[in-house]
Amino acid sequence: MRSSTVSTTSLLIFLGSLASLATASAQTPPEGRFPEPLEKYEMPPAYIYRLESSPRMVSPYGSFVNGNNIVGDAANEPSISVNPTDGNKMAIGWRQFDTWTSNFRQAGYGYTTDGGTTWTFPGVLQNGAFRSDPVTNSDETGNFFYLSIFVGTFCGDIWRSTNGGQAWALRSPQAGAHSGDKEWFTIDKTNGMGHGFQYQFWTEFFACDFGGFSRSTDGGVTWQTPISIPNSPQWGTLDVASNGNLFIGAGNSGSVFWCIRSSNAQNGGVTPTFDQITTVNMGGTLWYGPPVNPDGLAGQIFLAVDRSGGPTNNNIYMVATVLPTGFGTGTDVMFARSTDGGLSFSAPRRINDDPVNHSKYHWFGTLSVAPNGRIDSVWFDTRNAANNIDSQLFYSFSTDGGVTWAPNVAVGNSFTPLEGWPSQNKIGDYITIVSDNTGGNVAYSATFNFNPTRGQHEQDVYYVRVAPTAAVRTLLSAASRLTHAGAGTFDISMPLTGVSGVEDRSSSTYNAVFTFDGPVTSGQVTVVSGTATVGPIIFSGNAMTAQLTGVTSAEVVTLRVENINGDGQQHGDVPFGFLTADVNANRIVDRPDQQQLQADRGQPVTAANFRDDINLSGIIDRPDLQSVQTNRGHSIP
Repeated sequence: MRSSTVSTTSLLIFLGSLASLATASAQTPPEGRFPEPLEKYEMPPAYIYRLESSPRMVSPYGSFVNGNNIVGDAANEPSISVNPTDGNKMAIGWRQFDTWTSNFRQAGYGYTTDGGTTWTFPGVLQNGAFRSDPVTNSDETGNFFYLSIFVGTFCGDIWRSTNGGQAWALRSPQAGAHSGDKEWFTIDKTNGMGHGFQYQFWTEFFACDFGGFSRSTDGGVTWQTPISIPNSPQWGTLDVASNGNLFIGAGNSGSVFWCIRSSNAQNGGVTPTFDQITTVNMGGTLWYGPPVNPDGLAGQIFLAVDRSGGPTNNNIYMVATVLPTGFGTGTDVMFARSTDGGLSFSAPRRINDDPVNHSKYHWFGTLSVAPNGRIDSVWFDTRNAANNIDSQLFYSFSTDGGVTWAPNVAVGNSFTPLEGWPSQNKIGDYITIVSDNTGGNVAYSATFNFNPTRGQHEQDVYYVRVAPTAAVRTLLSAASRLTHAGAGTFDISMPLTGVSGVEDRSSSTYNAVFTFDGPVTSGQVTVVSGTATVGPIIFSGNAMTAQLTGVTSAEVVTLRVENINGDGQQHGDVPFGFLTADVNANRIVDRPDQQQLQADRGQPVTAANFRDDINLSGIIDRPDLQSVQTNRGHSIP
C-alpha cells in the first residue's frame, strides 16, 4: 500500500529506482530524506488461478475456517473502522492482490456484524482499478469512510458506507480528493465548529497535484485546494482534540519528528494555517528496509489525542518504530506524550518490555485511545524468534496516560514476514487498532496459511480482539475522610448500598475514599444524583480518593465508581449522606445532638468523639454547638 520499496523494520536505503522516483513525481525528495520507491503502475490485472473459489474472508486469529480462503492471493495494509454506536459492526480495508504473481492490487474490504466472529468479503471498491494506501475511518454516528489512491497518479478519493461496510459509494469525484503517497485522514467528531470536517495529509513530494494537506467541510464530497505543511512532514497520521484543534504527527523520514498544530482548520471560512510546530524526541530514527520487511517501512508515525473528558483529556500521544540512537540494528516501539496541547513532549519511553537486545525487531507499532482514556498499543515482535525475524503480534496498554504500561502480552502465533510477498518484498507498511472502553479491535496481516503450490505461506488479513488482562478490582468499602487540625484524620463509613452513612462535619471540600481488593492506578467518579462536583482524584495503593465540592448541608449524593484500571466497568453507585451537625447520625439535627455536644464540650478530638468536632478544629467547642443550633430541624431521607 504505502510504497513499493520501503521497509517497516529496517533502515537500509533502497538505492535502485531513484531515477524512476524523480520521473514519477512532480518534485525531488529534499536532501537527507529517504528516496522511497513509490506506488507506481507496474503490472496490469493478471489472470487469476484459484485453488479454492470460496469467498475471501478476514478471520479471527488462527487459520481460515470453513475453507474461506483464496489460495494464491495476498492482502496487507489493513485499516479497521468500528461503529462507535454498535461495536458489533466493523469494516476493514486493505490492499487486495488477487494473485501473488502480479503487483496489481485493488481496494479490498470486508465487514462483520457480529463483533468479528465472522467476516464477509464482498470484493473491492472498484473492479479493475489499480489502487493502494487504504485508510478507513468512522464518524460518531457509525458511517464508514474509505480513502484510497490510484497507483501511478497518487490521486485519491473518498468512499462512504452507511450500512456498516457492506456496500460503498463514491463520495468525492473519482480521484477528486487530491491526496498523495502515504496519505492519511481523520474526521472531526467533536461538537465544535469543525464537526464532521475531514482532514487529509500526504507526502508532498509525491502528490496528485501539489501541496501536502487538504480539508473537506462537507463530509468528503469536495476538497479544498491543497496547501503545504511546514517542514513537509511525511509517514504520519493526524487527529483532532476535543477543542477542535488539529494535530499532525509525522517526520522527515529519519530522526526528526514533529507534532504540528492547526487551531483554525476547524473554521471552514478560512484557509488553514499551522501555528505550532514542536520537535518530538522519539529516541531514534525511523527504520526502513531489511531484515523483517525488506521493501517496506518498519512502521509509520502514529498520533492520537485523548478525548475522554477525564484527567488525561487532550493529552497527545505519539508512537513510532525506531532504530535506537547510536545503534545499527534492532528497533523498538517508542512512545512520547504531551500534556500541554503539544507545546512540549515527554522523553521517549520504550513500550516493548523485553530485555534490550539490538538483534530484535519490534515493528509496525501503532496505538489507539479508548473513550475512557486507556491507551492500547500493538506491534509485531521478534523477541521469541531464534532467527530474529519470525514475528508475533504483541499488546500492551496504559491507564495513566502513558506514564506506565502493562506487561507485554503475545496475542498471536509466530509467522514469517518473508513469505507470501506479492511481487513486492513487504507485508505492507502498517497495521491498525481502534479502541473502545473494554478493549481494542486489531486488523493485521500475517502468513499463517500455507500455499502448497507456491511452497510458501501467504499473506492474509486477520482480526483479533485485545483487552487489558489485569484482574477486575472489587470495591470493598467507601468512606468520607476529613482531617481535624492536629488531632488526626478520621473516616465516616459509607455503606456501598442501601441507606447512606451520614457525614455531619462541615467542610468546603470532602474526600470520598474508595478501597478495593488490589492496587488501583486509574478510575472515574461521577455524580449520579446530588449537587456535588468531583474534583481531582488521587490514587494510592488500593485506594482511590475523589475530592468533592459544592455539597450542601443536607443532601444525599450518589457517586458512581467506574472504569477502574481501565476495565470499562461500573463498580457501584454509592450513596453519601451529608447532614451538617447530625452528630448522632439519626438523619435529623435535633435536641439529642445538642445534648451530646454539651456533654463533650472542651474535650480533645479522639476516634471515639470526632463526629462532635463539626468545624474540624481539633477540639469540641462552642462553634460546634452553634452549628447544631443553626442546622436544627434539618434532615435527610
